[in-house]
Amino acid sequence: MKSLKAQVAIIGAGPSGLLLGQLLSRKGISNIILERKTGDYVLGRIRAGILEQGFADLVREAGVAERMDAEGHVHEGVVISDNGKANRIDLKELTGGDVVVCYGQVEITRDLMEARAAAKLETYYEADKVQPHDVKSDAPYVTFEYQGEAYRLDCDFVAGCDGFHGVSRQTIPAEIRTEHERVYPFGWLGMLSDTPPCHEELIYAKSERGFALASQRSATRSRYYLQVPLTDNVEDWSDEAFWDELKKRLPPEHAANLVTGPSLEKSIAPLRSFVCEPMQYGNLFLVGDAAHIVPPTGAKGLNLAASDVATLYKILTRVYETGDRSCISQYSDIALRRVWNGERFSWWMTNMMHDFGDEVANNGLDGQTFNRFMESELNYYLGSENGRKVIAEQYVGLPYEDLKD
Repeated sequence: MKSLKAQVAIIGAGPSGLLLGQLLSRKGISNIILERKTGDYVLGRIRAGILEQGFADLVREAGVAERMDAEGHVHEGVVISDNGKANRIDLKELTGGDVVVCYGQVEITRDLMEARAAAKLETYYEADKVQPHDVKSDAPYVTFEYQGEAYRLDCDFVAGCDGFHGVSRQTIPAEIRTEHERVYPFGWLGMLSDTPPCHEELIYAKSERGFALASQRSATRSRYYLQVPLTDNVEDWSDEAFWDELKKRLPPEHAANLVTGPSLEKSIAPLRSFVCEPMQYGNLFLVGDAAHIVPPTGAKGLNLAASDVATLYKILTRVYETGDRSCISQYSDIALRRVWNGERFSWWMTNMMHDFGDEVANNGLDGQTFNRFMESELNYYLGSENGRKVIAEQYVGLPYEDLKD
């Protein structure tokens, strides 16, 4: 068995694992990343691209913001449409200057991969049978197989950035874990196309036909979504049918600007809210989707992963710069406070913007009654300056919490 050593073992080379590795490396903290898929596979994942103010600042601190700042689109507002009536939420004005940046997760991942390769930092793609060991001890280690050979990676800490289906969360004994889950009775049909966006800002559209989202990846590439039943298949939706339905759900003035074209990719994603507590077990820390999943309605998934990274980065920096290990126990509490806030906002937005049909799943209410409550909720928040401010503050993201002294 081959032996490796690093201060931090990072499981998963998605954006959270790569960002954590980049930040730690800039502080002189050694780390090795283990990823079970190929780099091309990781870059092939089509994901969200709205970065909160805090996330964008963290990317700048990591020294990989050059392309984001040059090519990313700063959004000072977001449109929420209620049955054809478009309402703009002025993020910048309502929050005292905060904005979001539209820059695809794939692009962030590519920038981080290139920075890691340029710095010649160790990453093992296609690492098989990855397994953390002795994470409750002061000498944890991770075993894995790479190119047919067995490896042992000794480390001080393990960061589990390996997603919902990864091994990290399962390393925490079941009797210690509490898992909270809400599965929604619909999914999102997403389509990517090389067409200019129908509007310069994102449009969240509630309609009698169901929810729709007009998003974007660049000035020439758009990402659109439709709420669909879980029984639907991608094959049920031709490009023509998708564009037709999208036009019916968007506000008329924006539907008129819709440029159609062939799809580059179509997929259906189920929606769920999920949280694992605690997010820490000894010297193992869960980061991002390994610990929590949000419905994408609030644009919080990638951003919550970034706030986990920010917290863990602060802790590990303090440990190695001062020798103070007492701060380690703060991770789960700090991370979960922000996670639950993001979960609540995403759940709330999902409830307000979607059609629950005849589903009986919300505090015993039938779907139609629940829909009427949510219509009233949306009308109130859009019609009140304080209500719009609540949406704006949550959308741009709350400030990252500092460690206690």
